[in-house]
Amino acid sequence: MSINAFRPLILTLGDPAGVGPEITVKAWSALRDNPKLSFTLVGPYDLMARKLNEMGQPAPRIIETPEMARSMFGTALPLLPMKLNQDVEDGRPTPVNGTVVTGSIERAVKHCLAGEAEGIVTNPISKDILYQANFKYPGHTEYLGMLTQDHQAPYAHGPLMMLANSELRVALVTVHQSVEQAALSVTEDKIIRHARILHGALIHDLGIDNPRIALAALNPHAGENGAMGDTEITIINPAAAKLRAEGIDISDAMPPDTMFHKEARAKYDAALCMYHDQGLIPVKTIDFHGTVNVTMGLPIVRTSPDHGTAFDIAGQNIARPDSLIAAIKLARQIADTRNG
Repeated sequence: MSINAFRPLILTLGDPAGVGPEITVKAWSALRDNPKLSFTLVGPYDLMARKLNEMGQPAPRIIETPEMARSMFGTALPLLPMKLNQDVEDGRPTPVNGTVVTGSIERAVKHCLAGEAEGIVTNPISKDILYQANFKYPGHTEYLGMLTQDHQAPYAHGPLMMLANSELRVALVTVHQSVEQAALSVTEDKIIRHARILHGALIHDLGIDNPRIALAALNPHAGENGAMGDTEITIINPAAAKLRAEGIDISDAMPPDTMFHKEARAKYDAALCMYHDQGLIPVKTIDFHGTVNVTMGLPIVRTSPDHGTAFDIAGQNIARPDSLIAAIKLARQIADTRNG
């Protein structure tokens, strides 16, 4: 397939007061000579022109359609323009721009659903700031699920959150809940549904023909045969048995403290964890800067850096673009796999 046959990716703005604009410029500068990784940003012209000028780069080029990004990617950052509600001061977010943040996401989704872009890479948002602007969703994952709910995914419908790097992939049964709420939210049906999505993603998005899934326990020592809790006996292992009956290669509940070292990781392709920190601590410890957030089970490709808005360093030109670059490369890889 020629380079001209590849549709560009779309980057969303994220919180304009965070490091998203800065790392976007740095990612473009690092990737501009690779047309297959071409992308456009949905964002405000004045803000991006300032960021580019601060880093000694040419002004962005306004485009009308994502496809136009390919022809100019090597010389200027392609921009699908939108206006801010209020001028931005680095490191000082405001809910006044909340509709700009969500509008960037919505516009990117529309382009992807229309077949005009290969996938979305989302810059970091501040959920707290968006909540102040009446945002009704726990985060990106759930919002993207709503925006795409009327469209068919290539495998079991999500959305499901996975963090991935070159050493480890982890997906989550529960996400943005307290530990107490997460423990009560672990059900057999939820494990089965999320394992099916993960299994489909490993095949259709990452090209793994016969994926192996490690299933994490909820309790220490996998409950110690009921002495430390019976969730493994009553919920997790019965779910695993049903999944194996469907032909999915998945383990029974494994003690989380022994399933993430190097030798253990060699025995599976992804881990399905019961709650947020159980999965995200090991994957980010192994490779914080190279880890990517992937939303599985969507009709569109979506990846994101694994870090937040970093308001404390915004505007200082010290933010690392590594995770965003990794997210762009993985989005292209998933798109290529889906396209066969």
